[in-house]
Amino acid sequence: MKFLTLDSFLKLFKPYKTNATFEEFLTMAQVKSGDKMHPLKKWVADKSIPKKDVKLLFEHIQNKDEYLTRFFTMSLKVHPIHFGDIPLMPIQEMDNNKKVIYKNLIRNLHYKNILQNTKSGFTNVRTYLDVLFDLYGKWVIDYKIMTPSSLFYMKQGTTIFSSYYFRASIMNPYLVYCLNQSVLKGTRIFTPTLGWTSYAYGFLECPETVEYVGIDVIPDVCMKTEAFIRAHSPNMEHAIFCQPSETFHNVKYKEHFDVAFFSPPYYRLELYEGKAQSTTQYASYEEWLVKYWEKTIQVCHYVLQKGGRLCYILSGYGSTTDKNTEQYDLLGDMNRITSKYFRGLGIIPMHNKNVNNTKHRETGEQIMIFIKK
Repeated sequence: MKFLTLDSFLKLFKPYKTNATFEEFLTMAQVKSGDKMHPLKKWVADKSIPKKDVKLLFEHIQNKDEYLTRFFTMSLKVHPIHFGDIPLMPIQEMDNNKKVIYKNLIRNLHYKNILQNTKSGFTNVRTYLDVLFDLYGKWVIDYKIMTPSSLFYMKQGTTIFSSYYFRASIMNPYLVYCLNQSVLKGTRIFTPTLGWTSYAYGFLECPETVEYVGIDVIPDVCMKTEAFIRAHSPNMEHAIFCQPSETFHNVKYKEHFDVAFFSPPYYRLELYEGKAQSTTQYASYEEWLVKYWEKTIQVCHYVLQKGGRLCYILSGYGSTTDKNTEQYDLLGDMNRITSKYFRGLGIIPMHNKNVNNTKHRETGEQIMIFIKK
């Protein structure tokens, strides 16, 4: 299957003006703050930013391929990796950010959705690719780039673009693999979301897996997951359904699977493209809990065998409204609904870096395991 190459990645960032002088840049560039645009020259004067720091940014733009190549190598370069010879992650040390190189295949496959199309539920947090396209292709500079901390790191020869700007969260397929090998022991797997193909990758690396069925509402993710499975495990029994998980009903799969696994949407923490998304379909948090979450849990109950295991990953932090004021007890509310249909088996702590928080605080997530009643 086709992956994004370095050459193709670099071609995405067409320069705004070749052979430009610094004075042209200073005169023509703009700084974006919220919905407002400010002339760079005035912004620099108002903020008392040294001219040498602005020149440093200009030189970075002129030599953008150096930064973009480094980012591609670290985050998007695909390494064909099989997990069979890799030691399992200890259960007490589950960490979504260990061996992050295994996320590269996923990030490459869905780079536009992960780095640009998925929006943050927090206000005024722009996506990574939107910022870079503006910076290199339009000379529109996000105001955060002009802050002392950003300019400081640029002086050190590094940037913190990926820390400041939003990228959709990714489940490490290596963690999925370790969890199934150590705890779930699934052979027939059902996932109510596709997790950017990472669930399929993790479960298909398990030699015991004989069938994988997944659901998602993003057509591009469904198509690419199907292509990945055919390339990775051409003889694997599988099916991909492009529809909302809460509407899934297929008698073929009644009491069919031994494991259902996913990391569900954290309500409005991440906003995905498409009118079929659960947060688009249901107007309030209360309606979302009943019509998306409870219906999806009922689907899992329907397709799991007696004694089948349901596993999902949640965090205690809440989503926000556009005003960034309202918090939700996702962990408590969602687990309470699940407990109507499943009996809890245990909780495994999971370490994760919250990519949806611009401060990049380390956050704890919970791997919840249930058994069908």
